[in-house]
Amino acid sequence: MKGTIRTTALALGALTTALGLQAGPAQADATAPRTDLRVLVVSDGGPATDAIAAELDAAGTPYTKVDLTDSARPAVDAGFLADTVDGRPRARFQAVVLPDDNPFAAGSAEMAALASYEQTYAIPQVDAYTYARPQAGLQVPTSGGYSGSIDGVQAQVTAAGKAGPFGYLKGAVPFEDNSPSVGESYAYLSAPAPGADFTPYVQAPIPGSSQQGSLIGEYRHDGRRELVVTFVYNQYQEQFRLLSRGIVEWMTGGVHLGAARNYFAVHVDDVFAADDRWDTVLNCTPGDVDCTNSSATPRPIRMTPADVDYATAWQNSHHFTLDLVYNGAGSVDQREDNNGVDQLADKLIADRNQFRWVNHTYTHAFLGCEQDTTVVPWRCRTNPDGSTKWVGRATIDYEIATNRTWGQVAGLPLQNDELVTGEHSGLRILPQQPQDNPNLAPALSDNGVEWLGSDSSRDPDQRQVGPAATVSRYPMNVFYNAGRASEEADEYNWLYTSRAQGGSGICEDNPATTTCLPAPLDTNTGYQDYIVPLETRLALGHVLSGDPKPHFIHQSNLTEDRIAYPVLNGVLDGYDALFADTTPLVNLRMKDIGTELRRRAAWKSAVQAGQVTAYRIGDTVTVQAPNGTDVTATLPTGTTSGGRAFGTAYAGQVSGWTASPGAGLTFTLSSSTAAPAATGGTPEATTPAPRTNVPAGVTEQVPYTPDN
Repeated sequence: MKGTIRTTALALGALTTALGLQAGPAQADATAPRTDLRVLVVSDGGPATDAIAAELDAAGTPYTKVDLTDSARPAVDAGFLADTVDGRPRARFQAVVLPDDNPFAAGSAEMAALASYEQTYAIPQVDAYTYARPQAGLQVPTSGGYSGSIDGVQAQVTAAGKAGPFGYLKGAVPFEDNSPSVGESYAYLSAPAPGADFTPYVQAPIPGSSQQGSLIGEYRHDGRRELVVTFVYNQYQEQFRLLSRGIVEWMTGGVHLGAARNYFAVHVDDVFAADDRWDTVLNCTPGDVDCTNSSATPRPIRMTPADVDYATAWQNSHHFTLDLVYNGAGSVDQREDNNGVDQLADKLIADRNQFRWVNHTYTHAFLGCEQDTTVVPWRCRTNPDGSTKWVGRATIDYEIATNRTWGQVAGLPLQNDELVTGEHSGLRILPQQPQDNPNLAPALSDNGVEWLGSDSSRDPDQRQVGPAATVSRYPMNVFYNAGRASEEADEYNWLYTSRAQGGSGICEDNPATTTCLPAPLDTNTGYQDYIVPLETRLALGHVLSGDPKPHFIHQSNLTEDRIAYPVLNGVLDGYDALFADTTPLVNLRMKDIGTELRRRAAWKSAVQAGQVTAYRIGDTVTVQAPNGTDVTATLPTGTTSGGRAFGTAYAGQVSGWTASPGAGLTFTLSSSTAAPAATGGTPEATTPAPRTNVPAGVTEQVPYTPDN
């Protein structure tokens, strides 16, 4: 499998660029137009244009949206599309996204204005989802083509697609088929119309035929270029997430603000400690605060030295590094109970440099309110005046500092500014504790903590807690209290079946966030046959959406049946099967993920506030952003700024972050990057040079996950 990127922070070093002067008439052809780096998205409220807008949002690429269903919308006319700045013609948008090839009424002045604009300034147009017809360069489906469901179809990137905007893919583009009762993908498949200058980029077999039909292709006509998409999609579907990068790179010519990379990090919580085990008879977890049955006997799950050997071998074979989130008291207790012997700790410490390490507090104590566990569910204890009893600052200090000291004595390669509290405690948790423990922020300050793990299912957005910014982590439905596949399936049945089927009824009580299983899983096969594919799909969906947030599991999942690995293999091997070597997974540690999230939030805020402008004149891109704001861009290989190479390579382009000095920041594109032709350019002249670059349906399920 390809290697992963393990940089401390993307785009440092080479991205510290020197300030350049703004390109002006003396430095560029005075007749060359200025093209603003902004996309025009014309939406009819359908899922396809919304999906492309979501992709631009996620990457940090500025766009203007015109809603055709809004009677107060601006008219798309010549004045809206172009003007003059400092005597230079300006194209206000570098690309146009339409819901189909012509969403306006017959004879529309707006469509005529768009066509003229595209011809004059060499502006590409994306038809987000259109019917296959000669006006889009294709034969109608009734002429030997197909219209209908393509659920489960394996599409392929063509040779032209690989040499062009979809070169970041290996070739296969699987279409989802998650439910036999739900139509997830509808498409029109057909061949190019006779005489049309049409190049398929992604195609699929036409049912009942040996021919291929286009799903995405480029149509050149009348001095214009259109990317014609003939299947419907939404932003959550795997096929869109695979193809969205290529759509954006095609319409921007690989020159745009914002960047997209695919990230995956896995935190393994409770290392050195033991996790309580699910009881398949009592339907609770003895040792957990919510299991009050008097006959409950804890049967803890703890890794062995053999599990460490397996983990290191697995990492090496996948070129991937796990983050071990540890509790030192687990080893201290083990030694006290076994005459000073802890073979697991000895092995982990010997192999400590094989992993990344994160402080998880010393004893995994609950650091929020003081818990009253005499009731189920537990509640916060209160003072005589009714106020909440909080775990004190001294206790929190002890948990953080003692675990850090234990780890330092053991020689663990720590980052002292990272912390994940036990159960993410101290942070607000509904319904019992609707606010953070007020003693948490001072304790974080006492201990120099700048990055604090949080549960994405409870606290999805990065926020500040005293000196620390949260790093939301995705919980995997590989439960903390399961070491065997049968235990996992049994607990899954309890959580996700109705009361009538012997379950807890949680799914019935929370229909907005969980879905009841149609029938209980077979405890012998249910984990491998149902849970693994589902969890793989959800995690891979996060990866393909460019979300850097880490996922977390527990040390119990790496021992006994080692149930975490089938899911992790599904994500890593599945990714490797889809993407070219130019597009590796980015595997960052927690603080660098936090930095990426912080930069994205600041950039998004600046873009939405209208504080960012960027434009291209010839081979020069100029960006204006608030002083100190980190600027992100995707540009062709060979781009320089201030005489230095910009960015790091990814998916056939270079991208990264660099701080804005508040004045114009300039980038010089490689001389091999053709500038768009304008005013009467031929279709050939408007086509960028080929580059090797790294799209109605089902929404993403957010599962309920028990956490510890």
